[in-house]
Amino acid sequence: MAYMNQEKKAKIAPTVNEILKRYGVKGSLRVRNHSSLVLTVRSGTIDFNRDYGDPQGLAVRRIQVNPYYYQSHFTGTALQFLAEVIPAMNLGNHDNSNAQIDYFDVGWYTDVNIGDWDKPYQLT
Repeated sequence: MAYMNQEKKAKIAPTVNEILKRYGVKGSLRVRNHSSLVLTVRSGTIDFNRDYGDPQGLAVRRIQVNPYYYQSHFTGTALQFLAEVIPAMNLGNHDNSNAQIDYFDVGWYTDVNIGDWDKPYQLT
């Protein structure tokens, strides 16, 4: 059963914060429903809209990153950032799931949001 608490988050937060600082982005880490660790990236120097592969250059207000398939959706610096921060959010996690028999066993879920529902990501 997925379970996340403040103590587990406190162990992971320094690593995640160091990655945020290195890439020049600001974000917050929180626990949702005692089952998910959520990173919301609020502002920074990474152009997530460009690296999201939007050929028309439309500004997406919020991007909910799929932690299992981000490699096929992002390019450039955004991909490098996500390739570091998502594994860091899973330090100590396990995934013994088997979708073929409808069995899901994870330590906790991870969510990464670029921007929030009421405040879009700010490129600085």
